[in-house]
Amino acid sequence: MSTAIEHRFKAYDGSEIFYRHWPASQPSGRTLLLFHRGHEHSGRWEETVEKLALRDVDIYAWDQRGHGLSPGERGSALNLAQVIRDANDWVRHLVDAHQLAIENTCVLAHSVGAVIATAWVHDYGPPIRGLILATPAFKVRLYVPLAIPSLRLKQKIVGPGYVKSYVKSRMLTHDREQARAYNADEKIFRQIAINILLDLHDTSKRLLADAGTITTPTLILTAGNDWVVSIDAQTKFLERLGSPIKQLEVFP
Repeated sequence: MSTAIEHRFKAYDGSEIFYRHWPASQPSGRTLLLFHRGHEHSGRWEETVEKLALRDVDIYAWDQRGHGLSPGERGSALNLAQVIRDANDWVRHLVDAHQLAIENTCVLAHSVGAVIATAWVHDYGPPIRGLILATPAFKVRLYVPLAIPSLRLKQKIVGPGYVKSYVKSRMLTHDREQARAYNADEKIFRQIAINILLDLHDTSKRLLADAGTITTPTLILTAGNDWVVSIDAQTKFLERLGSPIKQLEVFP
């Protein structure tokens, strides 16, 4: 694949959101959009893009607001709806600036990014070709009893704040080289705003309840033993999904 070209676009509020473009060496009019997981950034997709070797596909990956080279407090936003709107602004920009054909576009999204991408498809109804969700965070394992009610109470009494992520590299991969790369990446941070964590929980519940309205062909890639997100929620989402074309692949 070619070297990524760096760009920015203006979101609805004037924020300049960063994204990368790997141009197709053999253009076909097809596009792949990449949504990174929580705490991370578009640069983490570099190896994936190289190994996919989709030479006839234009590939784009953004740095979500508050992540990577995009502006904002790390792990924060006004709310998750703002991030979902950013995603729609990004795609509209790609249509105008890069002649992206939405009907020839697929989305590959990871973890929290997979929830954001799904919410974008649900809320804005883009006629994309397909949705690939890698370990979507429809339910995050918080391990603390009554974590969500406690965070709601804390936010109400104390106000805005952050929680530190418990996720370590050993919980994400068995590959030592990948774990080292994760630990060495200075653009990966460990915090998330409480309001975003609560919005993630509420948005995921909304998507599971209304999955029947989503008709986009969907593939879910998940782990048989995941320390971070629940496979049960992923399975329920797929069962309720309105698309006649849907598939779940569970890796040991």
